[in-house]
Amino acid sequence: MSLVVNSSPRRIFLEDAEILEQETHAGDQFLLRLRAPECTRHAQPGSFVHLQCDPRLPLRRPLSIMRADPRDNRIELLYKVVGKGTRLLALKRPGERISLLGPIGRPFQLHPEYPRPLLIGGGVGIPPMIFLAYTLRSDRRFQPFATLGFEVPFQLRPSQYSVPGLPLPVIAAMPLLDDWGIPSRLASLLDLPGCFRGYVTELARSWLEGLDAPARAEVEVFACGPHPMLRAVATLAREFELPCQISLEEFMACAVGGCAGCGVQVRTEAGPTMQRVCVDGPVFNAYAIFG
Repeated sequence: MSLVVNSSPRRIFLEDAEILEQETHAGDQFLLRLRAPECTRHAQPGSFVHLQCDPRLPLRRPLSIMRADPRDNRIELLYKVVGKGTRLLALKRPGERISLLGPIGRPFQLHPEYPRPLLIGGGVGIPPMIFLAYTLRSDRRFQPFATLGFEVPFQLRPSQYSVPGLPLPVIAAMPLLDDWGIPSRLASLLDLPGCFRGYVTELARSWLEGLDAPARAEVEVFACGPHPMLRAVATLAREFELPCQISLEEFMACAVGGCAGCGVQVRTEAGPTMQRVCVDGPVFNAYAIFG
């Protein structure tokens, strides 16, 4: 069953989604695969869903879409157990159904005049970057590069792609992106072989400094992650005079623009104004948020 929700400027569907798989990963992380045909058909990188984790909980939980494949009507959500809602969600099993609102929000916008997308993801901000990379994997107009920061160990492997300008020991890549033909490098404060030891923004800076001026002028930055990381990304992009889009993570109640509980101050030509992360975002121009 699906129902179009009209309280948003974009089409949002209420679906009775079927759980296909629930994979357990290190650090209380779970990969949830759902069959949700309407959401899958309309999802774009940066959009998210609002899940009813359990009928006993009155409020839904927002989760970023990591991948949507219309060929099999499947979406993938990567989440970490951090509270009662996600703890109950982790108990769900294949075959069960779950109420889903989605896709919600303003997605990332790609611009062919900037053919070198720099994807920066940190922690819970990694899934939207994976979805963006999935979209870019077969688009020959773009040459993306992804830098991902994490503090929970996961499967690593040396990249099959060389990346000029980076320190030689930094060779660890996300296997999924490598398989899609997209170069990536990993940053962590953990002492892990092949990873850049430090913040993901420092790794991104190394890559940018390794480009010549004409190549750097083709870069547009896309980022999602914790608020301090996004502020650092905006500062880095401004230093190199690069366009920058960020996806904000915010607590929200209705997620369809009705309650305005997820408002953030945004700088506009007419002056500061409050906008809703759920439907006016979650993707914003970084300089409108961090002036």
